[in-house]
Amino acid sequence: MKKNISTNALRALFYEAITGPKPGLVDPIDNSSHPDMDIYMFIDSSISLQNYLQEAEKVGHNFQDSDLTKMFTKLREKGLIAEKEMAQATNGINTHKGAIFALGICTCAESYVKQNGGNVFDIIRQMTHGLVEHDFKNLNDNQKLTAGQKQFLKYGLGGARQEAEAGYPIVEDVALPFLKNAKGDKRTRILDTFMKIASLTADSTLIKRAKTTNVIEEVQRDANHYLELGGFANEDARIFLNDLNKKFAQHKWSLGGCADLLIITIFFGLESDYL
Repeated sequence: MKKNISTNALRALFYEAITGPKPGLVDPIDNSSHPDMDIYMFIDSSISLQNYLQEAEKVGHNFQDSDLTKMFTKLREKGLIAEKEMAQATNGINTHKGAIFALGICTCAESYVKQNGGNVFDIIRQMTHGLVEHDFKNLNDNQKLTAGQKQFLKYGLGGARQEAEAGYPIVEDVALPFLKNAKGDKRTRILDTFMKIASLTADSTLIKRAKTTNVIEEVQRDANHYLELGGFANEDARIFLNDLNKKFAQHKWSLGGCADLLIITIFFGLESDYL
């Protein structure tokens, strides 16, 4: 199989989708907190993004200006088209909007680095410089706001944009090294990496579902407990993870933001031959 950048990006979408159980998220085992989705929809949605990921790779490969925010602007235009293609594949259901943003940025940046050199996370920081201020300035409650914009006004949280502008530090500093050093089969390593991400992330999707930031500490504590039990290789941890998935489904909580961070961690893992 030809493992070019956009192919690894598509593989990352599939790897995330088929790995379970992930608390609150869709996988082949169940749809947890997403009764309007299933694994087949995620496969269809992922395939609908193949052209976009190829375009993201081309944008990074061909870009020659020194101002990398212009590269991000080009990519964002492609992303809006990808959102429409996703909606056609899912009958309007938002399966991968966050991944279009995060994985698109990482695919584009990785392609740029392969052509020009540099550190991919530095390139991401340059691409998204000033993004939070640009997208969130002059917001008020009288406007029609996205979930991310509402959280910025209410809690001062920058969400996915802030993660990108910082260069995905959880991925660079924690998740990717964790994945590299994790033991076991792919399922075990990916699940344990997901829970490591969950133990450190203030997930904007979770906050949206719970309607409070108070839930973050509880979920981070649960994720840490799973890891302390020994991760997916340990039977007690597997039982705890299944119970946690039921708890999430009962509360209709979701870790969509962590899923996006997992996708880009898997992507960089594939690019680095960690998986």
